[in-house]
Amino acid sequence: MRILLADDHELVCDGFKAVIERHAPESAVDTARNFDDAFALVLANGCYDVTLLDLNMPGMNGLEGLKRMVAECPRSAVAIITGMVSKSAALSALAAGARGFIPKTLSGSKLIGAIRQLAAGETYAPSDLLRPGGAPDSLKIIGSEILTPRELEVAAMLVKGASNKEIARALELQEVTVKLHVRNLCRKLETKNRTQIAVRLAQLGQFN
Repeated sequence: MRILLADDHELVCDGFKAVIERHAPESAVDTARNFDDAFALVLANGCYDVTLLDLNMPGMNGLEGLKRMVAECPRSAVAIITGMVSKSAALSALAAGARGFIPKTLSGSKLIGAIRQLAAGETYAPSDLLRPGGAPDSLKIIGSEILTPRELEVAAMLVKGASNKEIARALELQEVTVKLHVRNLCRKLETKNRTQIAVRLAQLGQFN
């Protein structure tokens, strides 16, 4: 697994790299101290399996750096890492194309879990940032796939016939984020559209 880690704080960058190399020794980690250097590495080496960009490092210009990296590497996992965690920041990053939103406070094992999840094509963000109060903390296995609490909420509303706009309003998400969850559900449930998702869930005895 090839990983690009970009953060202007040397201690953070070196610390993350050490954690990744310790817990995932098969990984090759390149580092950069600003967005321009990170982008130059991508142009020189090709897109990485996972790219982690500090939200506030030089050259990011808000989420513009993220959008440039996603446009350059649309099939790769590009995620934001940040020490300032908020629901609005997470949703904005996901809406701008980030595959994940990773707090710098994650433990080593959770960081590696998040990176592996991203590399596998999943979207990662702390569940407490992306769910309304009272949603379940646990994951659920449907068929052979694990659905996150947010995916379960979206799936339940799809079964009821809710539109993306209605789901976004009910779950306090942006519509583009709902579309990401629907796409993940299609992949996990081996379906092609929202109607097939509902049919597949009914076949599996879910939300009846």
